[in-house]
Parts: sequence; structure tokens; C-alpha cells
Amino acid sequence: MDTEKNTQRIGLLNWIVLLVCALVSELVARQAGSASGQVGVIFLGLGFLVAVLSYFQMRLEERERLEQMEFDEMLKSKSSATLFASQEAGVLPARRAREQFEKYFVPAFTVLLFLAQASAVYFLWKWLGKAEPPEAALGTLAMALYAVFALVLFLLGKYASGLARLDRQRLLRPGAGYMLLGSFICFVVAVTEAAAWFGFPGVDLQVARALCVVIGLAALETLINLVLELYRPRLKGAVERPLYESRLVGLLGQPGGLITTAAQALDYQFGFKVSETWFYKFLEKALAWLILIQLGVLWLSTAFVFVEPHEQGLVERFGRPVGEPLAAGPHLKLPWPLEKVYRYRTSEVQSFTVGAVHGKDHEEERTVVWTKKHYEEEFNLLVASREQATAAAPDSTAPEQAIPVNLLSVSIPVHFVIKNLKDWAYHHADAAQLLERIATREVVRYLVSVDINDIMGNGRLGAAKTLQERIQQAANAFQIGAEIVFVGLHDIHPPVGGGRETVAAAFEAVIGAIQEKEARIYTAEGERADLIPKARADALKRIAEAKAEALHKVATAAALASQFTNRLAAYEASPTVFKQRVYLDTVARAVASARKYVLVATNTEDIVNLNLEDKLGPELYRDIAVPPPEKK
Repeated sequence: MDTEKNTQRIGLLNWIVLLVCALVSELVARQAGSASGQVGVIFLGLGFLVAVLSYFQMRLEERERLEQMEFDEMLKSKSSATLFASQEAGVLPARRAREQFEKYFVPAFTVLLFLAQASAVYFLWKWLGKAEPPEAALGTLAMALYAVFALVLFLLGKYASGLARLDRQRLLRPGAGYMLLGSFICFVVAVTEAAAWFGFPGVDLQVARALCVVIGLAALETLINLVLELYRPRLKGAVERPLYESRLVGLLGQPGGLITTAAQALDYQFGFKVSETWFYKFLEKALAWLILIQLGVLWLSTAFVFVEPHEQGLVERFGRPVGEPLAAGPHLKLPWPLEKVYRYRTSEVQSFTVGAVHGKDHEEERTVVWTKKHYEEEFNLLVASREQATAAAPDSTAPEQAIPVNLLSVSIPVHFVIKNLKDWAYHHADAAQLLERIATREVVRYLVSVDINDIMGNGRLGAAKTLQERIQQAANAFQIGAEIVFVGLHDIHPPVGGGRETVAAAFEAVIGAIQEKEARIYTAEGERADLIPKARADALKRIAEAKAEALHKVATAAALASQFTNRLAAYEASPTVFKQRVYLDTVARAVASARKYVLVATNTEDIVNLNLEDKLGPELYRDIAVPPPEKK
């Protein structure tokens, strides 16, 4: 809530300052006859309109946010949830107002902004063709005022642009861009007034024409944005960039972005006769006082301090710390050199690397090859070797024994944040360098106490955690005021370079052999796990089939025995019928697969010819007459 209110206050302050600067600049430019000053008023006026619109949009979004919070509170109760769950769009008028504003008013305003920019370019360009160089006699006061405007707009614009990088404060960006650009334009106008005072009044018209070109480019950008807005895909939930925001203005508004162009404009040589009016002579006598006043204003401006959102500041009065660290935002202090403010990046994660020195053009590599050098400078560190120590133990009386250590090239990134700013700033002359040396010491101590195979294998994660704890404990002992947030073993490999290329290759061969051995072991275990269950299953299957076959044969024999007993009883009961039935059954089984012909003829003297081919056509038995059944 406080952040949103602070954002609205900054937005309100932005358009008020732009309005005041535009009005005063218009008055001063007219009095001094400065063409560049009057063109600069157009930028300030456009910035005022954009800042007012963005401020109004901030208020709409704030109302929507508060309304959504109230709506969410109502939905927490069951009765309200039943009443409002299906009517969300109807009970959120602030959201509907904001959507209507962005759908209709913002595009309409952008169209008007384009028309204003295009009209300003057209009329200003025609007016500049008839304009005359400014009078140097009236430019001294204008130079001082424009310098003050440049300073004020720069300080406020820089602070607003810093806040605009935060979430939900993007609407500060359009106004901040115009303020920074207005600061640069005011500085350029002050320089043109100084050039006119030194006898080069033609610079003013040249700068004015250049500013008109910038307005034309801004108008062209606005038109392109309007056209592209028609084809821009709408993504639900995506944060949209304000249509009226100018990327060109934001680019040109960065301090120092156009310093080179302004310096080249001042190199032109124009001849001009200095006016000898009484007013000029009066200003010439008062020039020293005007310069002193301007210097005094500049000196008093050092009492204003703006701390960035990711920073904290320490105030020193005559070299001694005063008060608590300054939080992000504007602050007041005694002017320089009575008090000084030193800024530190307390919210930003900082880092350094132990074991390697990055070059200027260093790029992170996805794959780390052991036989290739990855950094500008790599340090070889000692690490223990359990295998060498075990191999040397049986022959401990040998005159020459290999030391059970190895060399490794490591790259260990250490990330930290500043937790106690006073400890970080005042307990040590260079806390960052001391922390890096402490981390290097702890890394060296740790590596000589662990086995090379562990540090290069599955013990890497535990090693990183142990190193983080050790470095943090050492940093706390020295009261550095830093918190170690991450320690990673980025890449570990045998030494590379200095005639040791064969070491990495040999180590790769050993590791490859070990991995191949493990792969074969795993393959054999997999085959064993596959064959043994199959053999067991096959044995069980055969046993089950044998049991089933035994049961089948026993049951068949029992059935045959039972059948014989039953047939014997049938034979004894009726021998004739039994024999006839057995005979017919035997004939039926014997001729079951043979083709059978049944001929019934009343005339026994007829001779019937039968074609016993496998396939009989209908023509073979078409002429055979079948007598009708006899009627009884």
C-alpha cells in the first residue's frame, strides 16, 4: 500500500515539475529569444501530457487493486461467494473503467499525441525559417535557469526511472523518460545560450532544427506504434506496455547518451557582433554574481541524495559515519564536502571466482573439456589421494615415496550479499578482496583434506555445502558483514597447460576405463536379472506342464476303464443291439471323411454311372430323377 502511494506521489510530482518547467521555460525562451528553448518547451509540454495520463492510469489501477482486494474478502464468506461468484464482471466497476480507459481513451490520446507532434514539427519548422538568432544580452539569466531545470529534471527523472524498474511501477517510465530527455534538452539550451554569449548565436537555430527532427522521429514512432497495435497479439494476463510510451524518448533521455552530439554542435564557428545595449552592460557587470548564484544552487543541490532501490547509503560528516544507513529513496544531508554519501549494492547478489581469473571476453561454456583451457589464468590446487596413500603404505621403508596428493584445476564461484553495511564498509579497507582471500584459504584447506575421487565424483554437492559453511564462519570471525548465499564447484579437472596436457588425457583414459568397467558390470547385472527370472519361469512352466500331462493320462486311463465296465454291462443286457450299435458306430467313424452316395431306385435293372471326381458339377446329377415319397 505504501509503495503504491509513493508511486502515485512520484507520478504527481513528475507532471507538476514538468508543467512548472514548461511554463517557466516558455516565458524565459520568449524573453531571451531562444529558438531551441521554445522547441524544448514542446518536449516538456508533451511530457506533461504523458505524465498526467500515466498518473491518471496509476490511480485507475490502484482503484482496481483495492476493489479486487475487497471482492476477494467478500468471496471468503460462503454467502457472499454464492452471490458474487458468477457476477465478478458486474461487481468490479473499477476494472471495467480501467479496461474501457485502456481500450478507448489511451488509443485516442495516442492519436492526438501523434497529431500534436506532427503539427509541432510542421509549424516549428516553418517558424524556424524566419527566426533570428537570440540576443546574447538576454541569454545569461536563461542559461542559469536552464541549468537549474536540467539538474532538477535529471535528479527527479533518474529516481523515477529507477523506481520504474520495479513491479507494478511501470507507469512511471513514460514520464521519467520525458523528464530525463527534458533535462538533457535544458542542458543543451543552456549550452546554446553560453555559445551565444561567447559570440556563436547561430548554434541556437541549428540545435532548434535538430530538436524538431527529434520530434519528427518521435511522431513517426508514435504512428508506427499505432499501426502495430492493430496487429499485436493479445495475451491474457500479460502486462502491456503503455501505447503512448516512446522508446525513442527513453533512449535519448539517458544521461550522456547524446553528449557527443551536443559537443559537436558547439564546435561550429559563427561570427556575431556583441550587442552594446545598456541591459547587456548591466548583465555583464552582474555576470559574476549570476555565476556565483548558479554555483551556489549547484552546491546546495548536493544536499539532495537519491538512493537506488537496490542500494543503501552511508553518510559521513567530515570523514566520520553519522546515523544509520540510508534506505532507498530521496534524502537530505549537509552539502558537500560537509557530508558525503557512499552507496553500496546491499540487495544485489555479488560474486567472485576462486581458482580462476576470467578474461575480458570470457564466455561461459556449456561443456567443460579437461584438455582445454577455459580461463585466462587457472591455478592448480593440491588435493589428497587415498589410492596413492594406500599404495605407499606397505613399503613405508622405501627411500623415495610418492606424496599422496594430486593437482586439480578448480573454478569455484562464490555468491554473497552485504548484510551488515557498517561492518562491510568500516571494519576493513577492502572487504571484497578480504572475503575473496578468505574463500581461497578455506578452499585450499578443504581440498588437501578430501580424496580426489570424492571431490570429482558424487561428493561434489556435499563439498560445496561444507565450503559454504566454512567460508561463512571465517567471514563472521573477521566481521566482514557478508552472507554467503551460494558456493558451487563449477568445473574440476586435471591441470591443463604448461606441458601437462598428457595428465588430463591420461586421467580421462582412467576415468573412461572405470566408467566402461562399471557399465559392463551394470550390463552383466542386467542380463543376470533378465536370465534368472526367465529360467525360473521356464522351469516352473515345464513342471506345471508335466503335472498337467500326468493328470491327463491318469484321467484318460480311468475313463477308459470306466467305459469298458459300462460297455460290458450294456452287452450283457442286450448282445444283439450292442453288436449292431458298435458295428454302426465303427462304420460311421470309418466313412466319416469319405463321400457317400445314397441311391434309392424302384427299377433294379437300371445301370447308374457314377463320376467319383473330387469336384462334382450340377450337370452330373441334373438328370437323375428322384421319385416322390410314397403315400401311405
